[in-house]
Amino acid sequence: MENWDEIRTAFQVARLGTVSGAAEVLGVHHATVIRHIDALEKRLGSKLFQRHARGYTPTEAGRDLLAVAQTTEEQFAHLASRIKGQGETVSGELVVTSIAGVADLLTPVMVSFQEKWPDVRVRFLTDMRVFRLDYGEAHVAIRAGAGPEEPDNVVQPLARIRAALYAARSYVDRFGRPGSEEEFPGHRFVCSDNETTRAPFHRWLRATVQPDQIAYSATEPAALEEAVLAGAGIGFMSVFRAAGNPDLVEVLPPRAEWESPLRIVTHVDLHRTRKVQAFLVHLKEAAKEWKFCG
Repeated sequence: MENWDEIRTAFQVARLGTVSGAAEVLGVHHATVIRHIDALEKRLGSKLFQRHARGYTPTEAGRDLLAVAQTTEEQFAHLASRIKGQGETVSGELVVTSIAGVADLLTPVMVSFQEKWPDVRVRFLTDMRVFRLDYGEAHVAIRAGAGPEEPDNVVQPLARIRAALYAARSYVDRFGRPGSEEEFPGHRFVCSDNETTRAPFHRWLRATVQPDQIAYSATEPAALEEAVLAGAGIGFMSVFRAAGNPDLVEVLPPRAEWESPLRIVTHVDLHRTRKVQAFLVHLKEAAKEWKFCG
């Protein structure tokens, strides 16, 4: 396949579903897009798209080509990210990804970093999926636990998030406050809906209470916290977030086994760049001031 332009055109048509959309992204005339598709289909001897009134839909052959083209596009993006990251200035885009639920810790850090380095543009990404540092999807990742990492990733400890078991005052007024695990029977609990969750406190709770005691479950950490605050049941919250809230009652204090270690992950190709190093130093210094974190 000597003509990458044709493959790139087909990739954009498959991604966007229309010739006009691909033409706009590529900065070419729509006739050029059609010519590239026709030439590629002729060379391959197979139809790559089904044409219809709403646009173009990839055939099975088209989906196969799309998968290869997407990987190639990501590798080019990775290469570009590496090249850009080799500069010696603290400027341009800084992409930070993290687990959900720690934005209130990280956002002030990133804003104060921008105050120090005003030419930096921050993109803060949170998602259920793990962003690929080896594909250049982020400069810095904040991850929880001590799971395996790719061999080209550099992993450093950041902090340990302490958790305790809380109930809303409205819940305590209705059902009382258990003084220990022995008094859990008859109480309602809030827990992650993911039975294979990596959060140590949710694993502990699922192993401690009966399944029918979990009255409210959710996948989003913020939804679980809101459920506790609304009185749906007893549940875990980070100590740094629960502290000082007059509507919460501590049921069980923090335990070491419930702590979630946070770690900083960077790719070896970008780890030593000036921009990433400047942010890591700033982040670690800020983390020393985090209250209620181990």
